[in-house]
Amino acid sequence: MNYKELLDFLIKNALEEDIGDGDHSTLCCIDADAKGKAILKIKEEGILAGIEVAETIFKYVEPAVLFTAYKKDGDKMQFGEIAFEVQAKVHTILSCERLVLNCMQRMSGIATLTRQYVDKLKGYSTKLLDTRKTTPNFRLLEKEAVRIGGGTNHRFGLYDMIMLKDNHIDYCGGIEKAIAKANTYVQQKNLDLKIEIETRSLDDVKKVIQVGKVHRIMLDNFTPQQIEKALKIINGKYETEASGGINLENIQEYAATGVDYISSGAIIHQAKSLDLSLKARLL
Repeated sequence: MNYKELLDFLIKNALEEDIGDGDHSTLCCIDADAKGKAILKIKEEGILAGIEVAETIFKYVEPAVLFTAYKKDGDKMQFGEIAFEVQAKVHTILSCERLVLNCMQRMSGIATLTRQYVDKLKGYSTKLLDTRKTTPNFRLLEKEAVRIGGGTNHRFGLYDMIMLKDNHIDYCGGIEKAIAKANTYVQQKNLDLKIEIETRSLDDVKKVIQVGKVHRIMLDNFTPQQIEKALKIINGKYETEASGGINLENIQEYAATGVDYISSGAIIHQAKSLDLSLKARLL
């Protein structure tokens, strides 16, 4: 499925989870034909994310919704600003309210933290990657928020890249065997998949160089000094990725080594949702 299809699938399931057999709070006191409007008020500074998602949610329920965006995804936001206005049936506004806010608050938090990391990388060639450390059934929008914040998406799941990590290597019986089997598998299945392998020491890096047949080498829990040594061994033959123990305080030290990518699960799983609210306005 493409992005739109995946988003529609997410919205469908999220609304079914929330509404069930009916939004009885709305059904009991609001006329079915009543129309209204609402504004999205920003209550915290950060990077805005989820505007396009919000519009898609409202229009999924009521295609004729009038949605006016005053800010766009990736914009800096300040307390008191209005992000958008929506005009629709009151039933639509109230039934979509919580899903819209949950998505936008979470996405804005991730985009804001991602931007802080990306800002630290200005002047360096290193790019910031996300990981699969995401919320089940919400990965699509968490990774979209990373992109909005200026980061780069790593593999989306287990199906779009071969990543041979420590457990794969140990279960398989070593780096050499894991790489050989991965390449045989790709050829036999006629798959267009890149192969990345995790290394835990400089000796591991040397083994990978001897075998070859990979696209990227992950340097896991290496110090910046160890990464510099590893990069000399690799000598530009493969893409490189630093991972593990990297944060806002030390990311520039890692970027200064010249490593191609730095991956961080923290930009998603440590992000704090930002405060937004949807306020009703009568027509």
